[in-house]
Amino acid sequence: MSEYVEHAQTGASVGRVEKRFFSFAAPPDVLTVESGRTLGPVTLAYETYGALDETASNAILVLHALSGDSHAAGYYDKSDAKPGWWDIMIGPGKPLDTNRYYVICSNVIGGCMGSTGPSSVDPATGRPYGSTFPVITIGDMVRAQKRLVEHLGVTKLLCAIGGSMGGMQVLEWAVRYPDMVRTAVPLATTTKHSALAIAFNEVARQAIMADPKWNCGDYYDGEKPGHGLAVARMIGHITYLSDESMRQKFDRRLQDRCEISFTFEEADFQVESYLRYQGQKFVDRFDANSFLYVTKAADYFNLEAAHGGGSAVSAFARARCRFLVASFSSDWLYPTYQSRAMVQAMKKNGLDVSFVEIEAKWGHDAFLLPNARLSGMLEGFLDRAAADAAREAGHAL
Repeated sequence: MSEYVEHAQTGASVGRVEKRFFSFAAPPDVLTVESGRTLGPVTLAYETYGALDETASNAILVLHALSGDSHAAGYYDKSDAKPGWWDIMIGPGKPLDTNRYYVICSNVIGGCMGSTGPSSVDPATGRPYGSTFPVITIGDMVRAQKRLVEHLGVTKLLCAIGGSMGGMQVLEWAVRYPDMVRTAVPLATTTKHSALAIAFNEVARQAIMADPKWNCGDYYDGEKPGHGLAVARMIGHITYLSDESMRQKFDRRLQDRCEISFTFEEADFQVESYLRYQGQKFVDRFDANSFLYVTKAADYFNLEAAHGGGSAVSAFARARCRFLVASFSSDWLYPTYQSRAMVQAMKKNGLDVSFVEIEAKWGHDAFLLPNARLSGMLEGFLDRAAADAAREAGHAL
């Protein structure tokens, strides 16, 4: 039995939820992205859970990872095969308790789950942007989220929380808008991609662009580059796991056979079949161009270069919030030494920082799985944040 199954999930579901849309930056007030290009109008798909309190001080912004979206909890219909991607954490009685907190999650710009991205229609041409969509950055994603948060009546977040690419957004929020973030929880993330992480993303992008059906990004009137995108997902999925988790799940076990086939067409091993399944499932729900843009944004992310002149200490000098940083022992995509480095830079600035390396054998994806230790730490961390916010609100009255 997997270790994360042993911890019974507590709390209730938020129930049926609705995806909503916020549009801004209509011409001539367009959004200028960091590449210098302009974009507008811009739409963000988002969901909220819980209610904003009278002082608007209980808002938690959840930032999703590369292939995530705004659907973080609950379900759209009772026939849904599974709930939102972080349903284990969001809901009544869960760590992000929607009886207490107002939880916001939006799909990033450049995405394909309702927010403006390369599959969206360019108002100037009446056709999907495709590869004419401007290259965007983590900073551009956060600037767009700020507009949404303000639209929802929130001037200061109780907490910004997210893992992987979501954790990058958390760090960006903390240093770009220090007065708007009370606490921050970056999980399984980094201040900048290593050469290894960039290399895996580049191989994945090349798999898409080598697919003849990619057609330089202009494939929306025909067949999509499904084979290239499936291979890209297979490459990425390997980085989310660990040697131990793959050994436990698959080892060298054969798939529905007693002997090897001596062919290339069939999946002899269970791990081969699993990766093919994951690749095809991804093709059914994700846009190939969005994969190119979002991975490029993650590769370009460099917090110290953008905000500290090349120094992580200087970058975190801008932050004012309290941090809870968590890494996972088997995560080789964003290993613990990267989290320790950011914690050291935070502490050199006198910031209030808690750090934990959580023992988990499931690799990078461990932050998406139930973990009693992480849940307990989040509950205590948010309790303290809420108490601080209530004290400040009381003094302000």
